[in-house]
Amino acid sequence: MTDAPKGTLRALRSYVEDESFAKFAALDGLRFKTWRARKGEWFEGSYVFVSDAARSAFQDSFEKVAADSAGSKIIGSAPVTIEAYEVVAVVRGPAGFRSSASFEHDKRDDD
Repeated sequence: MTDAPKGTLRALRSYVEDESFAKFAALDGLRFKTWRARKGEWFEGSYVFVSDAARSAFQDSFEKVAADSAGSKIIGSAPVTIEAYEVVAVVRGPAGFRSSASFEHDKRDDD
């Protein structure tokens, strides 16, 4: 996102809340997805699947369309890296997971 236009992070937040969240909430084999961003630097999705086979199937299909995905179009460039990794463990803390795409952020951080 280093060369993305002003307002890109705001547009990505809206896209995640309005479209992407529901899409991934219904993806077979997905345990969870986390969307992360650092304003003016990067935006990413981290996925945890039930098995390596489920992850591999998703990764293979996504790599074919990644450059034309909605997130890439909003940012103005294709993903820099798509890589598999091993999840050693996940712990759910006392606060739990948020079950919707709605989130709070500091309005002063809007780009």
